[in-house]
Amino acid sequence: MKSLVPETIETERLMLRQLTIDDADAVARIIGDPEVMKFLGGKPQTQVWEIWRSLSATLGHWVLRGYGAYAVEVKATGKLAGRIGLLNPVGWPDLELAWTLDRGHWGKGYATEAALAAGRAAVKHLKIDRLISLIHPDNVASQRVAERLGAVREAMTDFFGADNPAFIYRHDLARFR
Repeated sequence: MKSLVPETIETERLMLRQLTIDDADAVARIIGDPEVMKFLGGKPQTQVWEIWRSLSATLGHWVLRGYGAYAVEVKATGKLAGRIGLLNPVGWPDLELAWTLDRGHWGKGYATEAALAAGRAAVKHLKIDRLISLIHPDNVASQRVAERLGAVREAMTDFFGADNPAFIYRHDLARFR
């Protein structure tokens, strides 16, 4: 499928682009970190097949939906900071604006900067009337990112199962115009 949103987006400090196989080591570091994965299923993904599945799922989402999560590269260093973008796998409650950053890149405003750019691309290029973020109730840092983006906590879901509940934050699409 042809991409429905730009495949690359540049912000002041970041380059949002497609993941490549060259990102495998950085992805392995990110999804292998227990602190990063604490609110994303709870356990680090360290097996080679888990890393491959993560890369494949991210890229496959672009192929199947025409949009997905971007690799977030810090322009000043060329380092992969994480993945931020749009998710809507089968069974998802709605189109999600999601972010996952390497712990070494937390607290620098990268999540807000990249999510704003990805949200703008979604609103400009997709015919959407709703955009959400699913955030674990204990993930205060991600809740703050959602709130900086103008999202409002709308509901609680057990979508991820009893051991991993999530707040549904609804984004105000006008903030991305």
